[in-house]
Order: sequence, then C-alpha cells, then structure tokens
Amino acid sequence: MSTITIQEKTAGAVASKLLEIEAIKLNYKTPFTWSSGWKSPIYCDNRLALSYPAIRTFIRQSLSQAIRENFAGAACIAGVATAGVPQGALVAEELELPYIYVRPKPKDHGMGNLIEGKITRGQKVVLIEDLISTGGSSLKAAQALQEAGFHVLGMVAIFTYGFDTATTNFKEAGIPLVCLSDFSHLLQEAVNKNYLKEDELIYVKSWRLDPANWK
Repeated sequence: MSTITIQEKTAGAVASKLLEIEAIKLNYKTPFTWSSGWKSPIYCDNRLALSYPAIRTFIRQSLSQAIRENFAGAACIAGVATAGVPQGALVAEELELPYIYVRPKPKDHGMGNLIEGKITRGQKVVLIEDLISTGGSSLKAAQALQEAGFHVLGMVAIFTYGFDTATTNFKEAGIPLVCLSDFSHLLQEAVNKNYLKEDELIYVKSWRLDPANWK
C-alpha cells in the first residue's frame, strides 16, 4: 500500500454529499481564516454529517469497508479527538470491535489519561480521523498509541486536502493513510454541481500549491 490512498469508489459520492449539506463550503471571494492564520477558499466541517442519518450511515459504512479492504487484521478502533471520536465509535460498532480514543493531551485531573479505553499491548489498531490537513495532530495520536504498546496498522479519514506536507509526514511516520475523498474530487463535484465555474476552479486550485501565502 502507498502512504496515502484515496478510495476511488467513494471519493466522488462523499465529496458530493458533504457539499450538499454544506459540510464543505467554498468561497474564493471572501476566504475563510483557519486557526493557523492561513486564508483559504475552502472550509470543511465534517461534524455536520453526524446530523444527517443517511449520510452518517454512508460514511460509517464507507469507513468500515475501507478498514476491511486495507487493514483486515484490525482488532481495535481508535478515534482521534475531537472530530474523529464519534466517527470512530460508529465504525467500531459497525465492525463489532473494541473502541478507544486518543485525547490531544492528557487529562489534567482524575487518572490523567491520554488514551481513553482499555490499553492492550500488541493489539492491532486502526485510527479514525475526520479531516487531514498536514497530518500533525493525527500522527501525534498514532505515536501515543505506539508508545502505549499498540501496533498501529494505519489510519482512515473522511477527507484530505492532499497537501504535500501530509504525504511527507505520513511517509516519515510509516503510517498508511486511506481517505474516502480528497480535494481533487471535491473540485470536480463542485464544478459538476455548479458550485464553481471552470475559471474559478483554476483560482481555487492555486490555493493548494501554496496555502500559507495564498491570496
């Protein structure tokens, strides 16, 4: 398996459904500002999919199938906090596997847990993530699981922006990533559904080449 794989059978459908419910918004005239300070013509909030039962079910089934096809030896599912937590729980239920989740940092009270759920050293685990940008926080969760003794088979996510930085980070970490959809399929669906015109498409595509300096 390559470092990052896009599920072609779901890529167009997932992008279309996320556009339909405005979980993904496109606005190249008035760009969004990310927490990093980047200006972006796209904003992705896949949490909205949880409020639409039919789409929630489609994503749950698609994530589960991606695990069956790519990580058949999985014995545990781990959600990446925060947006990957509910998706991970849904997938674990679908696959009838144990479930845990990884916090961004240890709790500052109680047991001070970083990983919530039963820790079984040597257990094969697959992480569930909502969205991949650079992959930094996602890979931090994978590292936490490895340090706790889990065998991380890989990660499955709903959507990736497809940044070169993410490809490099996942390759260096040795963690395979499978995504249901990506930026390229999103743009194609946006054009098909008249969210973007062809000339606007070129402008939006330029953002991914240098998002830190895009204007």
